[in-house]
Amino acid sequence: MTAPVRVGMVGLGGWGKNLLRNLGSLPEAELAWCCDADQGRRDAYRSAYPGARFTADVQQLLDDPELEAVVVATPVPTHYELARRSLEAGKHVLVEKPMTWRAEEARELREVVSTTGLVLMVGHLLRFHPGVEKLRELIDTGELGTVRYVYGNRQNLGVIRPDENALWSLGVHDISVVLHLVDGRPVEVWSRGEAYVRPTVEDVVFGYIKFDTGQIAHLHLSWLDPHKMRKMTVVGSRKMAVFDDMEADRKVTVYDKGDVVIPSGAISTHTGDITIPAISREEPLRLEVRAFLEAVRSGKVTRAGVDEGLAVVEVLEAMQRSIDAGGDTVPLEGARA
Repeated sequence: MTAPVRVGMVGLGGWGKNLLRNLGSLPEAELAWCCDADQGRRDAYRSAYPGARFTADVQQLLDDPELEAVVVATPVPTHYELARRSLEAGKHVLVEKPMTWRAEEARELREVVSTTGLVLMVGHLLRFHPGVEKLRELIDTGELGTVRYVYGNRQNLGVIRPDENALWSLGVHDISVVLHLVDGRPVEVWSRGEAYVRPTVEDVVFGYIKFDTGQIAHLHLSWLDPHKMRKMTVVGSRKMAVFDDMEADRKVTVYDKGDVVIPSGAISTHTGDITIPAISREEPLRLEVRAFLEAVRSGKVTRAGVDEGLAVVEVLEAMQRSIDAGGDTVPLEGARA
């Protein structure tokens, strides 16, 4: 049997606790270190993970020659520095999304990965969701026909963040999915946002992405909404499909609906069956962590690698520039998942 990967966890609050739970329970991982600046957090987990060493100093992890990988779940402004230091210390890295605040930083991490030959994976959780993978399968098999456009709804009456707007907090999820489902290259974006609760922090954002194939994507992002929605809709030339993460037993629904050219040349529509394919119930985060551990052992990232992480940050950055410019169209060069 392959020996478990010796992993250090950096950041035990918020989403970090969920990563910690998976690292501590998967047989493919040996949780060797837990790092957090907050002593209360460290003390809260000591008894649950007696085999791990706890510290407030990340350098202690990086100085451990037997440590193979680091998982970073700290605030976004720290991602670049911690990921770079870890790679330069010879550790494989799983860093939470978005990979960095700036595309320039993401490009620098890509260069470090290229130089070191180490694995860097980004925690784009929905890239590991069986429902999203079913959407991609429906596209690949041709069941939906040609993808015409995609749109996402990610809304809730949720946490009103003081230093991260709805685009960066919520949009990062849907952008990673859009870039996975649409095969074209994003060439331009526009986005509008409004800050109703906190000045300068947009709590509602509408965004648009255009691809070089003529396909488009639209996003509605808000934590100031009466509905909790987590949907992605794919409109194809033959059929349409909806991924709804709020549904317990109906994660993906396929609609046999579309346009039809009748013999006279006029355009009509058709409505056929509605089908609900079976979707695995395995936790997406567990699939993500397992994929990272497999990548460490194989040396190959199969999804959500550094190139995908960079492409998402490039789109986020361009959309933020559009928001700052009052909704102006912003061109993109080179962004591709």
